[in-house]
Amino acid sequence: MTLFLPFQMVLMRLAARNAEFIEHYYSNGIYPIISGFLRITLGWIPFSVGDFLLAFGGVVFFRFIYRLIKEKFKNLFPKIFHLTSILSIIYFCFYLFWGLNYFRLPLAKNLNYKHQKYSIKQLKIVTEHIIEKLNEYHFKITKNDSLIVENPYSYKEIYTMAVSGYDNLSEIYPQLNYQYPSVKSSLMSVIQSYIGTSGYLNPLTGEAHINDKIPKSSSPTTTCHEMAHQIGYAAENEANFVGFLAANHNENFYFKYASYRMAFGYCLSEIKKRDNELSKKLLRTLHTGIIKDFRNSNIFWKSYKNPFEPIIKKGYNAYLKANNQDKGVASYNYVVDLLISYFETSKTF
Repeated sequence: MTLFLPFQMVLMRLAARNAEFIEHYYSNGIYPIISGFLRITLGWIPFSVGDFLLAFGGVVFFRFIYRLIKEKFKNLFPKIFHLTSILSIIYFCFYLFWGLNYFRLPLAKNLNYKHQKYSIKQLKIVTEHIIEKLNEYHFKITKNDSLIVENPYSYKEIYTMAVSGYDNLSEIYPQLNYQYPSVKSSLMSVIQSYIGTSGYLNPLTGEAHINDKIPKSSSPTTTCHEMAHQIGYAAENEANFVGFLAANHNENFYFKYASYRMAFGYCLSEIKKRDNELSKKLLRTLHTGIIKDFRNSNIFWKSYKNPFEPIIKKGYNAYLKANNQDKGVASYNYVVDLLISYFETSKTF
């Protein structure tokens, strides 16, 4: 199997150049069958199979390193050959089960959005609209602009409720239909907090894993984001946008609040890069309770800061660049392009 690894890597480079083929034959052909099978097979299991697979893989890897050192690198090349054979199988399964979605057509094209460079004026108008809606849903929940939103639902309830948002969304965008739920709280939520992640999709099991330690005000969009990965939107910026849409089309006020909360965060970040004074001015129009909510989130993530997080982020940045996201973690900010296209196309303001 080791000899197949370079061949597979060449095939992936070719796949990256054939988005139309991937979109038609994989993302809308083979993948829905594979992902549906995985979610039906494993979705009913109350605990995360994917977390166990990761833990098992970690133990096997460190055991390999330990034995290699203990035996003073005896029979080094056969052992490395054996390890790369295993990696070759994992590599193959990763792309067959999910990873080829990185090379599909852009979501903007899929939704018939015109991709264009937006002006600071467009960004300002959209952000003001988002703030208006964010304040509106904050007040509908709290009845007081100074109170923080306290999501009363359990994580299991949130996972179930998230499906209805996708049901509503699929009436407008049939390509965003979601079936066969398989969303679970991660058994490694504490570890996820230390490496700075809110959730992840295990491509080998099709399970969406949510970090259930994060502040619950953002959990609806985190859940919808991971579900977007499940239906084949691998790129982080696209999964963020689909997550926003699914949460926004949910009838529940906590989901709507979370959707505008997330959209505001991305838009404000972009405005801050272009006009810091304008970002401060817009921030002052937020309800005090929302500012407290963002502050609580910052406190949460700061409490898990550690020396290894930057190293892990660099590794993840390299992973994104290797999978058709040239800007790495910076590609997350391209969700703003999609947000502006959505609000201007839907004429919701």
